[in-house]
Amino acid sequence: MILGAFSISLSVKNLTTSKLFYEKLGFQVFAGDMDKNYLIMKNGNALIGLFQGMFENNILTFNPGWDENANTLENFTDVRDIQKHLKNNAVSFHSEADENTKGPASFVISDPDGNTILVDQHV
Repeated sequence: MILGAFSISLSVKNLTTSKLFYEKLGFQVFAGDMDKNYLIMKNGNALIGLFQGMFENNILTFNPGWDENANTLENFTDVRDIQKHLKNNAVSFHSEADENTKGPASFVISDPDGNTILVDQHV
């Protein structure tokens, strides 16, 4: 099972302040829009999403079908197949991908400590 690109999505109080801080750590803006209150910052293959006012807690994010440069992977495990695997292993879901569709879809689960995990396929 290939989960795709990994990033952490941080709920930040001030997008500009957080952007400046992560730039000091060597991150550069990779994607996003200040006017839409989010940026994706990149340092090598490390990705951090900065989101102001969009959600309360930090989120672990996996993007099936993408590498860390948002390039489409030739071979990857579809989000619906990942979901089926997790269901077969008694994982509970907060939201589910529609298994009767193809292409972009997502689901949300939590780990045993309550950390939110988003599996978000864009292709």
